Amino acid sequence: MGAGLFGRFPETTALADEILGYSIEELCTRDPDRKLRDTRYAQPAVFVVNALLGRQRIEEQPEEYPFFAGHSLGEYNALVAAGVLDFGTALRVVRRRGELMASITGGGMSAVQGVPAAFVQRALRETGLARVHLANVNADTQTTIAGDRVEVAVAAKAINALPGARVVPINVSGPFHTPLMAPVVPELRAVLDTCAFAAGAGTVVSSVTGEALEPAEGPELLARQVCAPVQWVRAVATLRAAGVTDFDEVNGSTLSALVARIQ
Repeated sequence: MGAGLFGRFPETTALADEILGYSIEELCTRDPDRKLRDTRYAQPAVFVVNALLGRQRIEEQPEEYPFFAGHSLGEYNALVAAGVLDFGTALRVVRRRGELMASITGGGMSAVQGVPAAFVQRALRETGLARVHLANVNADTQTTIAGDRVEVAVAAKAINALPGARVVPINVSGPFHTPLMAPVVPELRAVLDTCAFAAGAGTVVSSVTGEALEPAEGPELLARQVCAPVQWVRAVATLRAAGVTDFDEVNGSTLSALVARIQ
């Protein structure tokens, strides 16, 4: 992951090593201790690689990117790419975010395909399970649920009974983007309150509200993000309403595929 990037951006790579206290290049390209299974390491690794890729893309076409958006952790990359947060500040937050999120265990997550989010929400209400929630609204007929591991499994059986539904477990350890993550919000907010959010050079669309993010809202929205569902459908609708027709995804095609499935 990221092979060839670190040599191109030696100063940024050195800064990442200083902030993290380990070699980001070794973690990403070799991972000798298999730490990438741990969200405390996976989050900084994904963030750094995507930040370098984003910088490379923008340097190649500096006038082509007036709008930015990111899914969950990717929102930090969007903020850096837009110039709202500087790289070092964002990485320090991401490192702490990973540590805090890793402290909430016993969670599960499953992707739900083939049915609208409203159907999934209704099925969750009808199960009467209090610790399972809608975590991502990714496309018109693609969502995720998350929460207590046992209750997620029970909810998955109920949702699978819906015509056309297919539920696929996701290999994560925490109930990300649900109210079960609320205990980490105050400490994450305290970290974010120390950060400088600039006006930036482009518009960033929040994955919490699905609307354009104002820099002053940054600490509150990013703190809330860990326990609020990712509103990717709303974000894409906002971008399209602003005139965006070309979506350029850094490091993959997952989100591009979701965009194509949003009417």
